[in-house]
Amino acid sequence: MNRIFFQSLILLFLALLFSTPASGTQNKLRIICFGAHPDDAELKAGGVAAMWAAKGHEVKFVAVTNGDIGHWRDAGGPLARRRKAEVERAAKVLGISVEVLDNHDGELLPTLENRRAVTRLIREWRADIVMSHRPNDYHPDHRYTGVLVQDAAYMVAVPNFLPEVSPLKSNPVFLFYSDRFAKPNPFAADIVVSIDSVMDKKLDALLGMESQFYEGGALGSAELFPADSAKQQARHEQVRSDLTARDRASAERFRGALEEWYGKDRAGKVRHVEAFEICEYGRRPDKAEIKRLFPFFD
Repeated sequence: MNRIFFQSLILLFLALLFSTPASGTQNKLRIICFGAHPDDAELKAGGVAAMWAAKGHEVKFVAVTNGDIGHWRDAGGPLARRRKAEVERAAKVLGISVEVLDNHDGELLPTLENRRAVTRLIREWRADIVMSHRPNDYHPDHRYTGVLVQDAAYMVAVPNFLPEVSPLKSNPVFLFYSDRFAKPNPFAADIVVSIDSVMDKKLDALLGMESQFYEGGALGSAELFPADSAKQQARHEQVRSDLTARDRASAERFRGALEEWYGKDRAGKVRHVEAFEICEYGRRPDKAEIKRLFPFFD
């Protein structure tokens, strides 16, 4: 009897051992980041996404429009397909998932249909963290993406809104990407994360989006592509330098806030960062919870 009992215990232990997720993934975080176009989330959160993914957490980027007018020469279906392929490649580099919604670029509105779509995505992802643009922004698609995500911040928990998808039992933490717009209120750097360790990976993801960076996107021109190979190489190097400078400028801008998370000595050595503001809607985390959700500060 004892022998059978111990054999059963051993079998149970082995079953648990091989069915348990790898170390560090038992409390796996789930993060969903909304960008208005296929490149926005990658620009604003590609670094932290790669860091979360490396720790075994699940990250999804969603482009709320298909980017089908985001080029000076190409447009329509061919451009939408090209940009979808670009973000899919970037997702592989970063180790995340990606989805592109079939809304026309430049025509996004905060409709009930779109509110339902955003709410559905957050619920289906079972998100702990939701990111988006702030509602004050130069681009209407950015603004309305922010409005849609803000609107979902309450609705994700309401059982009789979109009842075919189970509501979330715990409201996620909603965060905004950094920007420089001051009216009606400036961006507040509540969370600032060093992305030095993954900067090369982020650049690799972004540099594969040739339609937006090498070719200049909606406001580019044929002059960006000289026939001379040496000048083409110079153009590639300039694009890489410009992308690097964005996150380096953020490090200088938020140097004081960095000290709160890394201490003065470490903060002074950080070269590239991504920063986020906590939305007033959704869950309001304290510093201990932020460190759990962003396990990068130790």
